Amino acid sequence: MSENPLQALFQTFEKVSNSVRHHVCNFIGHLQPPSTISSSYKELRSLSDASPVQRKDVHFKGKSAAPLSKEELGRATWTFLHTLAAQYPDNPTRQQKKDVKELMAILSRMYPCMECADHFKEVLRANPVLAGSHDEFSQWLCHVHNVVNRSLGKVVFPCERVDARWGKLECEQRACDLLGSTSFGEERH
Repeated sequence: MSENPLQALFQTFEKVSNSVRHHVCNFIGHLQPPSTISSSYKELRSLSDASPVQRKDVHFKGKSAAPLSKEELGRATWTFLHTLAAQYPDNPTRQQKKDVKELMAILSRMYPCMECADHFKEVLRANPVLAGSHDEFSQWLCHVHNVVNRSLGKVVFPCERVDARWGKLECEQRACDLLGSTSFGEERH
């Protein structure tokens, strides 16, 4: 019997999960052993061998495997954007600047929460994207995130700590660096 095709995905998920756990624990001052595999991961891994009917009934941490809530989608989106900003180069190319501005515009048009997308359009109109460097983009994104947080009655984040909170990903041989290209057809080197 051949190896499960999802095995590599789960191994990568485990490595990323352990890395994230390590960084979060360092950030809040608690360090759990990175070899600890969460029960959610074990449940997720068991899904690879489950039938589609069995998968439908799986629960993660007391929640059914249902679509995300608006709040969960928002947290995931901000995580992605701050991680992107952390990887953004100090001296981006013209194409990288254009791409990150276009990404923000696309999010304001295609975000799967119409109310959120419309609000983000307003935020972008009042705060045009600044993407001239890593620091500029990270600070701009933190400021914009705080604008959204204030509108939701949430706590604002001190932007001087943005790099401590959203540091660069640790990837072998700089594999996570945003190298970019000048057109869609070019490969990353």
